[in-house]
Amino acid sequence: GVLPQLHPQIRDVMPGEPAAQAGIQSGDVIVAVEGEPANRDTLITRINSSPDQSLKLTVSRDGIEQNITVRPALVGDVGLIGVSLSPYEVRIVEPGPLQAVQLSIEQNYQWSGLIFQTLWGLLTRETSPKQLMGPVGIAQLSGGAAQVGFVALFTLMAMISLNLGILNLLPIPVLDGGHIFILALEGASQRDFSVRVKEKMLLAGFVVLMMLMVTVIYNDLTRISWLEALMPWR
Repeated sequence: GVLPQLHPQIRDVMPGEPAAQAGIQSGDVIVAVEGEPANRDTLITRINSSPDQSLKLTVSRDGIEQNITVRPALVGDVGLIGVSLSPYEVRIVEPGPLQAVQLSIEQNYQWSGLIFQTLWGLLTRETSPKQLMGPVGIAQLSGGAAQVGFVALFTLMAMISLNLGILNLLPIPVLDGGHIFILALEGASQRDFSVRVKEKMLLAGFVVLMMLMVTVIYNDLTRISWLEALMPWR
């Protein structure tokens, strides 16, 4: 799947630890690390690999972003700052029925925009293919959401469903959107394509999907630490 960039949220801050000393508070959302967009995995990796080194975290608090410098403490052989993380920001609202429908439409509109932005970024190389995730990555994200609560888990499920629906409508043969695309081409040309031409188009779409599957499976494998250790090129 192609998921929008999700920023982790601080759930708890341990007193006396580097995060508390730096002024990080529960509820803060970590937007970036050293100027680079952060998700839960990249944040943990940067903290663990930077003991006794200063890290600049871009934090969003009450909608206002600020930079906070924290120095992870060396614990064993990794750096820690003394926080527990949620994989993404969670907000609690209590809307009425009509407002709930409006919020649902607005949220789906925002998610759709982020998904299309991510897809366009992949085409223009502004977005790294490493952002793609398959079953393993989604399972890890779901586990983190389940720890937060049912609301977060169901929200993630809704995002994944929307993601799959949009991807299925892409004009790639084999997908539903691809069949619609072929029918549109036939309508524009006012003739039916031969079976052989359709087979070649479907084969091309199948190759694209296989390349996508290989990419997401590779990304998933790199998210498993002991498997990544077996990859000398990383």
